Formats: sequence, structure tokens, C-alpha cells
Amino acid sequence: MSVVIPARDEAARIGPCLRAVLAAPAVSEVIVVDDGSRDGTAEVAAELGAEVVTAGPLPPGWVGKQWALRQGVAAAAGEVVVTLDADARPDPGLFGALAGALERYDLVSAAPRFTCDGVLEEALHAAMLTTLVYRFGPVGPASPPPPHRVVANGQCMAFRRDRMTQADGFALVRDRMTDDVALARRLAGQGWTVGFLDACALLEVDMHDSAGELWREWGRSLPLRDVTSPGWQAADLAVVWLTGALPVLRLAAGRPTGVDVTLLAVRLLLTGALRRSYREPGVGLLLSPLLDPACAFRLTEATLRPVRTWRGRTYPRAGGGARDVSGGARRALPDRSAAR
Repeated sequence: MSVVIPARDEAARIGPCLRAVLAAPAVSEVIVVDDGSRDGTAEVAAELGAEVVTAGPLPPGWVGKQWALRQGVAAAAGEVVVTLDADARPDPGLFGALAGALERYDLVSAAPRFTCDGVLEEALHAAMLTTLVYRFGPVGPASPPPPHRVVANGQCMAFRRDRMTQADGFALVRDRMTDDVALARRLAGQGWTVGFLDACALLEVDMHDSAGELWREWGRSLPLRDVTSPGWQAADLAVVWLTGALPVLRLAAGRPTGVDVTLLAVRLLLTGALRRSYREPGVGLLLSPLLDPACAFRLTEATLRPVRTWRGRTYPRAGGGARDVSGGARRALPDRSAAR
């Protein structure tokens, strides 16, 4: 089994991830693909014992993460490849569980347990997470959804290397900002069986450093705009507004209907069910329904005014090269190099 970690300016966060992965008996190699970092990410990874692959210059039409993952998979030797984000904190048992799941699925992604810093971040995160449940149902549906409604979590994915190489999956979704869902839907459309499994006991993720960052970044990607047809975008927003936001607004106005009361009761039950999705569930989780209208607004805004800026790069809508907007000098990158 090979673990591939795409990393761009992750020196401050990648250490715990690498130490956990390198200690896992099931993992035979750990590859960090350094995607033009300027903060010493490659040096940190090499010092901890990972193999570092320096990503080549970003080609026109590619988003950085997909380009890094494609190179990491090409460098991997394991029969099974697990991709992890640098903010993931895996339990050693995760890797055996993923390998076992690949006996039933061709592509597997895992839903983690989340770490939130403070009441506001937890409340906002839980409100945003609820919008996914309202639109797509719980993790691990009883029957597989149609390809155009498949969801996945790019923080942790697993597949067989030979089959992914043959499909050239990351090239298929090279220009998608919502790369994980795009990959899962594209491959599901080609006949792959795709699993989205609950791994909250085996994987922990600290996604963002503040509520403000969570609002900007997760709010940007949650609408899934570049992988969803306009009709389904409208339907998804209608679900979020009608079942989540409007009952809270009508209750605040003192004019709730019987349907509103029922929906609010369902929302409170869902809040209880979400407790296991958080490392330290607290008062923020209980307060999260109050932020449902704000999340509905954020998803609407991101749907109508999509942002294609990520990690200091701005990507065109179709074709063309990424533009570095982060400022500062960037060192020249060779086509490819590796170092222990």
C-alpha cells in the first residue's frame, strides 16, 4: 500500500499526518508531492522520512491538486493507493479498513471525525455539514445513488493503482475545483462502484484554522457547482432553504407553521446524530441550527458567484493556465525530482 499526500504550503500541518502514516504497519511507502511550496513543506516531509516528489510546472487547464495526485500515483509502487490531505490524522487501522473495502468497491472515500476550534467554528461547520445530509442523505446509503448524485471526500480516498492509471482518472477531472466529487461521478459513470464510508473512528481532520476560513473555503466548495447541472443546483438550494433556513427564520419571526415545527424537530434529531462526527462535540453543535439561514445564503452566493481561487492560484473557467496571485518570488521547478 502506498500513501500519496499532495501538499502546497503545509509545513505547519503535515507533521502529525506523516508521523501517523509512517507508523502504520500496512503502509509500505509514503509519497509527499510538493506542489510549489515556499514554506519548507518538502524539507519537513523529507526529515520525517517520506519520499518527496517535486511536482512539475502546472500545465494549462489543470488544477494543482489533481496534477499533484496524478504525479504521486505515477510514482507509487503499491498495489493499493490511499490519498490523504495534509490535515488528516489517520489511525493505523484505517488502512486495513480501506483495503478491505476495496474488495467491494473500486473507489472508496472516508468520512472523518472533525476537530473544530471554538464554539462558532463548530456551529458553522455543523450547519454546513447538515446541508450535505439534506441534499445527499447520510454516509453509506443503503443503495448506490445514480452517478450524477454520487458524493466523495477527497481528504481520504483509496483505489487500486493499476486501474486508476489505466483510467487516468485525475486527468479526466483536471479542471474541476470540486475534484473529489467530480472524480467519483466520472468514474461511477464509467461503471466503477464507488463507496463513501463512515470512518469517524479511524480518521480525524482539522480542516480550517478559524470560522472565517471555514466560511470562505468550505462555503466555496459545498455547492458542488462545477459538477452539478443547473437544474440540480436549483433543487439542492431549494432543499436547503425550505427544510433548513426558512423554518428557523419563521420561528425567529414568531410565525412558525406546523411543518416548520416538524422540520425543526428533525433538525434537532440530526444534531444529535452528528455528535459522533466531532472529536469534542460541544455547545456549538447545539447552536448550529441557528446558523442554517447563514449557510443557505453562503451556498446561494457561491452558486451564483463561483470562486476559482485556491492556494494562491486563480484558475480560468475552461482551459488556460493558472495565475499565481499569492505574491512573492517562486523558485523554478524542475519537471520532476525525488529525494528521501
